[in-house]
Amino acid sequence: MQNYNTNKYISYRWVILSLLFFATAINYYDRIVLSVIYPEIKDKLSITEIQYSYINAAFMFAYTFGFLAAGKFIDWAGTRLGYMFSILSWSVAASMHATAGSAVSLGIWRGMLGITESPNFPAAIKSVSEWFPKSQRSFATSLFNSGPHIAMVTGPPIIAFLILPIGWLWAFLFFGFAGFALAVIWPFLYKKIETISDKSPVSQISDNPELTWREILRHRETYGIMLGKFLTDPVWWFYIIWLPSYLNTQRGFNIKEIGYSLPFIYAFAILLGAVGGWFPGYLMRRGWTVNRARKTTMFICAMCLPFTSFAVLTDNVLVTIFLVALACGAHSGWSNNIFTVVSDQFPSRAVGSVTGLAGFAGGIGGILFSTVLVGYIITYIGYLPIFLLMGILHPIAMLCIHLLIKRDSPVEI
Repeated sequence: MQNYNTNKYISYRWVILSLLFFATAINYYDRIVLSVIYPEIKDKLSITEIQYSYINAAFMFAYTFGFLAAGKFIDWAGTRLGYMFSILSWSVAASMHATAGSAVSLGIWRGMLGITESPNFPAAIKSVSEWFPKSQRSFATSLFNSGPHIAMVTGPPIIAFLILPIGWLWAFLFFGFAGFALAVIWPFLYKKIETISDKSPVSQISDNPELTWREILRHRETYGIMLGKFLTDPVWWFYIIWLPSYLNTQRGFNIKEIGYSLPFIYAFAILLGAVGGWFPGYLMRRGWTVNRARKTTMFICAMCLPFTSFAVLTDNVLVTIFLVALACGAHSGWSNNIFTVVSDQFPSRAVGSVTGLAGFAGGIGGILFSTVLVGYIITYIGYLPIFLLMGILHPIAMLCIHLLIKRDSPVEI
């Protein structure tokens, strides 16, 4: 009977992972619609580059401060009900973008989307920490975290070739309706581990009392993870928010050419992200410690980024596309591991809260380095300083993580 329960548990955790993948993909479909259609609507809604930066700052501000409550909310409500509420809420906010008639109203709904999307990663990371052993967590994370890349591969051509011909409003409504469908399905398919097996290979959900931020912030590992996110999340946000505009204004791409280019960039990111998620487990199976395997992979990813700054300097647009793809792929490999560092360093009952704090730190970095600052710099100087900055942030983050995170087992809280 125990073998049956264990096998049933192992099979069902891939159902859970599939749900996490679809939720994260829809989360990003809703997120990227605006950046893809921005070249199409900026004149219709009379939006300048600086106004566009403020619209994205509204999302980032809400998303960032939402993370402070999101992690605690998921730890309190659990992934079943907490995730369902988040999916339903962000689907409403995404659909309401279709009612925007100005930069101000678009910014308001962008802010609503940010705060409602913030529980996504705390819930997903908490689920992985509950369902997968350490040696498989980074690979499991890389699989559900490929959802954003799948959204970025398939989203631009869907928007450019299928939805925009019938009106840009439908780009927001189409993906909002997909979220509503998932919100209905989620609570029926999601199950706690105890309903699969009383003795699963992963420790059960704890009944220990909820942790406070003060308890979590006593540990330097928390600051290592937060600094890692603060310094590197801006790179991802920069490419999500500004890449279509850069290709349009600096390289002369129209929206259909953007629809051709972005899938290649993000398909490459999926590939490198999966390799980055698989590689630490490979090293652990060869006898490496968790800490050494994780850091080695992250170091390799971090050292790719400085080379990608040359994307803005070359006249060859194909070289630019390749270097941007390398930047996104290296960041994806990095991201899969820094998410997993949370569950490496902290017990399950703290994972949601620590992920929330890390997301908050990453959001602050995004606000500072990827929204309003970028809008003003590209308006008055150009893209060169921004690309150079994006190339050095990962190596600095790697140094911080190396100095602050040393453990091979979770901290005792």
